[in-house]
Amino acid sequence: MKSLRIAQIAPLIESVPPAMYGGTERVVYCLTEELVRRGHDVTLFASGDSRTSAKLYSPVDKGLRLDGKQGRCVFASMAQLAMAYDEMEGDFDIIHSHVDCFTFPFAKKNLTPTVLTLHGRLDIPEFIEVLRLYKDLNYVSISNSQRNPVQDINWVGTVYHGYPPEYFEFSDSASDYFLYLGRLSPEKAPDDAIVLAKSCGVRLKIAAKVDKPDEEYFNERVKPLLDDPRIEYLGEVADKEKITLLKNARALLNTINWPEPFGLVMIEALACGTPVIVRRCGSSPEIVKHGQTGFICESIDEFVSAVQEVGTISRKECRKDFEKRFSQQRMVDDYEKLYYRLTQNRSHRNFSRRARPTVRPGW
Repeated sequence: MKSLRIAQIAPLIESVPPAMYGGTERVVYCLTEELVRRGHDVTLFASGDSRTSAKLYSPVDKGLRLDGKQGRCVFASMAQLAMAYDEMEGDFDIIHSHVDCFTFPFAKKNLTPTVLTLHGRLDIPEFIEVLRLYKDLNYVSISNSQRNPVQDINWVGTVYHGYPPEYFEFSDSASDYFLYLGRLSPEKAPDDAIVLAKSCGVRLKIAAKVDKPDEEYFNERVKPLLDDPRIEYLGEVADKEKITLLKNARALLNTINWPEPFGLVMIEALACGTPVIVRRCGSSPEIVKHGQTGFICESIDEFVSAVQEVGTISRKECRKDFEKRFSQQRMVDDYEKLYYRLTQNRSHRNFSRRARPTVRPGW
């Protein structure tokens, strides 16, 4: 198959890959690097501190969260999309956007096909209305369950996220602690994980960040539960420490209480050989195989039983399932097939490339 000219448009809130927390940006990094390795001509639109083998264009110097400029995200994103769709019109065979609704008006009027991967929850009435206004665009879900709130738009595929297996260290044995990893927010229900650990008399390490909107929840619901020597709060951790925590954990306690579209932390755990104990909601039944790579629970009694029985799960089977279903290769295979399908039999307008800035400071 011929090589393609591909644009990848990433959120500007974090760098690609992220320095700390940032699942979507990590997925975009893995996708971009593998597409370049396969010989495609890839241009990445992301923050200026991103690391990539592709050509990089950005309207901001740094990822907006760690730079303290989250409030400028809308303006910077519009500049980013104008750069990709207007200033560089005709330069790409396919545009792949990961910034959802901001992209819709640009994608609708542009002749180049756009793939829109929706990374967030869709059960928001106002968002559903907007999706239906642009229902004929090319949408990709990251799990089948993600589609449930809005099935009457042009879904062109479901592509599970994937990571390079070599990113993660497999361990066939574990330490004596369980792990909570992610964000400390109401929909993630870390307070349930802490209560579960206390009731089962097990150690729990918590590696997670607290976003500003979640500070009240953290102070009122989570912080009072940390007064136990078996509960260890580590804060937000970088990649190396995260992998060490994952590979040595007895299991990941993923007590989510919302329709999570995917849940990268679950495949990160499986990659290290660590079973996942998760609530039955959102994509969890698509990712975790009950009784084989973890336990899918609904009641408190089921969670308690899962903690007690987690030693029956084969850590080798967890890693094997990750390699089969959630690898970088499989993810890029799926997207590459989709790109070729959408660009098939299209005639492309050829525009000469103009000199363009890599960064637009000041946002």
